[in-house]
Amino acid sequence: MSTQRGPISQFIEKNYLHFNAASLVDAAKGYETHLAEGGKMLVSLAGAMSTAELGISLAEMIRQDKVAIISCTGANLEEDVMNLVAHSHYKRVPNYRDLTPQDEWELLENHYNRVTDTCIPEEEAFRRLQTHLEKVWKDAEAAGERYFPHEFLYKVVLSGVLEEHYEIDPKNSWILAAAERNIPIIVPGWEDSTTGNIFASYVIKGELKASTVKSGIEYMIYLTEWYRANSGGKGVGFFQIGGGIAGDFPICVVPMMYQDLEWHDVPFWSYFCQISDSTTSYGSYSGAVPNEKITWGKLDTQSPKFIVESDATIVAPLIFAWVLGQ
Repeated sequence: MSTQRGPISQFIEKNYLHFNAASLVDAAKGYETHLAEGGKMLVSLAGAMSTAELGISLAEMIRQDKVAIISCTGANLEEDVMNLVAHSHYKRVPNYRDLTPQDEWELLENHYNRVTDTCIPEEEAFRRLQTHLEKVWKDAEAAGERYFPHEFLYKVVLSGVLEEHYEIDPKNSWILAAAERNIPIIVPGWEDSTTGNIFASYVIKGELKASTVKSGIEYMIYLTEWYRANSGGKGVGFFQIGGGIAGDFPICVVPMMYQDLEWHDVPFWSYFCQISDSTTSYGSYSGAVPNEKITWGKLDTQSPKFIVESDATIVAPLIFAWVLGQ
């Protein structure tokens, strides 16, 4: 653990003493302790965290070995790279709450797809990436090879073909950091993303086979193998940003092995934290308190458990700053 803490950590320790602020500190200290005792950490990314530029803090976490594996939506996978190559073309709409349906239509006609207050530029972002993905997809199929969605993206970013288009400091891209270290990424429901839709269009047109990109079931098998190899000793922690499939899919690997495969030597997740703004109740799994996961065979009664009910775009960079000693 760091002995000398930087100004962000000092501010947090002095001011964040109660309620969600105190939960943030407890979760950050728990994350730090888990790593100090030899544990590994899975980080899951829901929502639009890449468009929120989480890469500024997450990339450094990856480079400093504070993250061993990532689970994210297809949107978060592609949007970090889109921000890398098209940042200057993004359009911010601070008054997004005041937009009329006609205002929204005009954004569409100008090829801007809005995420809250930020519009992703279709031509510069999606299409710039599409050309290079199409090549790696078709090259793989021609060679009789199949890869996961993140492996195809790694091929593109590591090839250097996007470098001439970089519009941010590449050290702030978490995908680049992950590709350079070749850390595993689980992308459940990749088909739901823009690049997944683009791939589907090639399959419908008969230009590619659906089997060229490996499936979600294959991702679960891949995660099973990774967990078996990495859950010894202190074990693997689970740091969940938001809710949804990015968290729901990977956390299930433990009960799947224990209950369905009947492997009774599988350790539970050894730390759990979720940053969530989902309401507890209404049958919402994203809003469920961590103890509910005990009944599903995901967490042990002794696993450190934290929930920070707040905005992940504010909370996650602060927790990462603490873990990095900033």
